[in-house]
Amino acid sequence: MQATTLQKHATIDAFWGELSPCDHSVQIYESDHDFLDALEGYVAAGIRQGDAIILIATPAHLSGLERRLSANGFDIAAATARSQYFALDARATLDKFLVNGWPDEKLFNELVTRLLGDARRRYANIRAFGEMVALMWAEGHCGATVQLEHLWSRLCVEQGFSLFCAYPKAGFTMPAVDAIEKVCAAHSAVFTLPRVPVNA
Repeated sequence: MQATTLQKHATIDAFWGELSPCDHSVQIYESDHDFLDALEGYVAAGIRQGDAIILIATPAHLSGLERRLSANGFDIAAATARSQYFALDARATLDKFLVNGWPDEKLFNELVTRLLGDARRRYANIRAFGEMVALMWAEGHCGATVQLEHLWSRLCVEQGFSLFCAYPKAGFTMPAVDAIEKVCAAHSAVFTLPRVPVNA
């Protein structure tokens, strides 16, 4: 591997390595390219460090991420087979615990705890990414979205895993400044990501 590629990986891994096991971070992004840069860095750093990865995202974003990871030498099928990589459809997963448009805490906890248990059979550390909140927010379910963020935060602390969320800025349905403040307040960290190319 070329020295410049190793340096890029080291920079990205160091950035994401600052996350604690209980951190719940968020990125509000302008473009899918910026978002996928961030998500790829988060996931690739986790795989390199031996963490399990749980992704709950849209099919388009899962497909885009996996194309990028494969192009950079990651064997997604092998990672899935060894229970290091879990990819779930955000809408289908969301429908499993929403009751009358509101997240049911018991159903949510059972679903996520089961996923964490599957991942922890082989891996001590877990990185999760969730896009369900972005779907809800874009549909105008602001109160339910904030509630779901709080449920995630509580589980992060109780179960000791890091969580990364992302929202497209274009998806906000109220004045941007107020909306961004509401979302950021539900997280422990808001990232401005380093401009480091993740592609080798």
